[in-house]
Amino acid sequence: MDFRKGEILYFNKPLGWTSFKLVGHARYHICRRMGVKKLKVGHAGTLDPLATGVMIVCTGKATKRIEEFQGHTKEYVATLRLGATTPSFDLEHEIDATYPTEHITRERVEAVLERFKGVIEQVPPAFSACMVEGKRAYELARKGKAVELKPKQLVIDEIELLECRLDSPEPAIRIRVVCGKGTYIRALARDIGEALHSGAHLTELTRTRVGNVRLTDCLDPLRFEEWISEQEIEMEDNN
Repeated sequence: MDFRKGEILYFNKPLGWTSFKLVGHARYHICRRMGVKKLKVGHAGTLDPLATGVMIVCTGKATKRIEEFQGHTKEYVATLRLGATTPSFDLEHEIDATYPTEHITRERVEAVLERFKGVIEQVPPAFSACMVEGKRAYELARKGKAVELKPKQLVIDEIELLECRLDSPEPAIRIRVVCGKGTYIRALARDIGEALHSGAHLTELTRTRVGNVRLTDCLDPLRFEEWISEQEIEMEDNN
């Protein structure tokens, strides 16, 4: 493997890890194995710390392909808690409001999901990496400042109801979403909750596919040191 010329690695990002941590972890072990201090490494699509799943990491000259990979179709499996919202639309923050759910039926959920297929407009979450006046939106939101983001047009190719638990003390649905670049599943959870005349937030999210890359193709970052020790590597040329 030649990490300077460029390699493309697929990882299953663990729960709680930032995308930045995963890239740093990969860079550290690659540099250590090669005996170098620096190597260009980047990822092709951020995952929130509370999300898991497919993350593509490019090294060396392959980092030029990052934009290409970012444009690939992505598939997610998400669990949405109904009847409650949080400021970040996921478990990063505590529940800030609750809403009735007695009127929600499986048929109503399926009808609402249909509305989100195709070309839609979505307002990104305030707790996101979108730029606002030269700063990341989440930096302003975490300081309690109001963040206004403009709607963005995006494409949802497929949305499927996998599970519907409405009789639970904490009603929830599990959905599969196939979508294009720029889709925030947290914002989709918010919008589905509003369309159901209730509220919703993400309690679990896994990116199961990027393009043709699936979870079964991915490396476990916790075993990456062991994996890379078994590879034939082009070492640093000191001549």
